[in-house]
Amino acid sequence: MTNENKEILLKLLERHTALGISQQIDYEKFYLYSIITHSTAIEGSTVTEIEAQLLFDEGITSSQRTMAEQLMNLDLKAAYEYGMQWIKAHEDITVDWLITLSSKVMAHTGSEYHAMGGGFSAAKGELRKLNVTAGLGGPSYLSYQKVPSCLAAFCDELNKRRKEVNPSDIAAIYDLSFWAHYELVTIHPWADGNGRTSRLLMNLLQWEYNVLPTKVLKGDKAVYIKALTDTREQKKLDIFLNCMARLHIQHLTNDINLYINSVGDDLPSMQMGNDKNNRKKVIEFDQKSNRAEQKSNRVRLTAKQKKVLEFCNKTPHTAQEILEMIGVKYQTRTVHQYITKLVIAEVLRPTTANKNAPNRKYITAHGKD
Repeated sequence: MTNENKEILLKLLERHTALGISQQIDYEKFYLYSIITHSTAIEGSTVTEIEAQLLFDEGITSSQRTMAEQLMNLDLKAAYEYGMQWIKAHEDITVDWLITLSSKVMAHTGSEYHAMGGGFSAAKGELRKLNVTAGLGGPSYLSYQKVPSCLAAFCDELNKRRKEVNPSDIAAIYDLSFWAHYELVTIHPWADGNGRTSRLLMNLLQWEYNVLPTKVLKGDKAVYIKALTDTREQKKLDIFLNCMARLHIQHLTNDINLYINSVGDDLPSMQMGNDKNNRKKVIEFDQKSNRAEQKSNRVRLTAKQKKVLEFCNKTPHTAQEILEMIGVKYQTRTVHQYITKLVIAEVLRPTTANKNAPNRKYITAHGKD
C-alpha cells in the first residue's frame, strides 16, 4: 500500500485500540458475524446482520430468506471457526488444507459436477476440472489443468512470505493478506466459493498476526470487483492492495465515529491549556476524496488526570503504578478513565506499540522513554 494509506491506517488502528472499541462485550463475535454476513452478501445472500445473529446464536431461521442463503452463512461461520483455531498453530498452508477450508465453506451448498475433465464435488472442496470465466463474456480464469501446480506454488510462496514478514510491521501484514487474497481468487481453484474462501484466507492471515481483520461490505462490491479486474488487466498489484487499504480505512473510520457518537460525554472533549499540540485529534473519512482528515477537539483534565500527567512527565510508569498513585482500583473502567482517555487525547502515550506487552508503560506525549 502507499505510504499515505499506511500512515492513515496505522493512525486509525492506534486510535481504535486507544478507544478500547475491541474491548466491548462480544465485540469479536459481532465483528465476525458482520464479516460473514457481508462476505455471503457479495455472493448473493440477502441475509442481514440481525438475521445472521439470530441464526447463529438462537438457531432462528428467517421466513424471508431461502434455506440456501441461510446455509451459506452457517457454512461460512463454521469455516471461520475452523480456520481461526487452525491458524493459531502457524503450520504451513497446503493445497490439502485449502481444499478442507473450501469444503467447509461449501459444505451444504456445493454441487456435484460432471465435466470432460472428470467428476468433482464443490461440497468436498475438490479442485475444479472445468474452465470458468469471470462473468458472462468475461475473460477465462486459469485452465483447470494448471490449477493444482499453481495452487501448490502459491502455497509455497505464501508460507515463505509468512515466515519472512515482520510481526510488528502492521502494514506489511495487511499487504501480505491482501496479496494472498488476490492470488487465490485469481487462481480460482474451485467451481464455486472462490471469493468467500479467498476473503476467509485473508482474514485468517490477519488473525494469525493479531491485526484487526478487514471487512468487505456488500456496498463495497462494485469497487472491490473493479479493483480485482483492473489489477488483472493492468498487472499492477498495487491497485488491489490500495483498494483494500482504503476500504479498511473507511470502515475503521466509520466504526470509530459510531463509537464516539454512542459514548458521547464519556470521552474527553476539552482543551488542556493553550497548546494546540495537546488537542485530541478525531480522524474523519471523506468519502469523495478517499482521504482521512484530522479534526481537533478541546480537552479538559480532571484533577486526577492532571496528577497522572505530572507523575508520567519525565518517567514512564505502568498502568498499575499510575492507578495506585492516584488511589484507585485497577479495573478496565479506571484504566479507560485515567489512562486511555489521555492516550486518545494524545497527551499521554505508551512506550511500546504492543498493547499486550507485559508491564506496558506510559509517559507524557513529549517525554523521553
